[in-house]
Amino acid sequence: MHALSLGTWWIHVASVFEWLLAMVLIAKRGSLRSQTSMIWLSAAMIPALISAMAACTWHLYDNSESLRWLVTLQASTTLLGNVTLAFAAWNLQRDAMVKG
Repeated sequence: MHALSLGTWWIHVASVFEWLLAMVLIAKRGSLRSQTSMIWLSAAMIPALISAMAACTWHLYDNSESLRWLVTLQASTTLLGNVTLAFAAWNLQRDAMVKG
């Protein structure tokens, strides 16, 4: 756990919880308004959450070489997350155009 300073740990952990809270709130708002595009946006945020958790886990174990595969997982889920979020943004825009 010595790989990161206490302040950096605080930011990492707070960001993960903030992202998770955002996912829950977006899904709840989508459910209350029967807006499936918001629910899909929340689901599209999952790969980015996995990415953040992989990075935190790797740092938690002092960037151990035996866990180097977490770096690959983190990079892969970041890419997947960017794609799913782009699709979710497109889907939100499409719904706005239909309803507007």
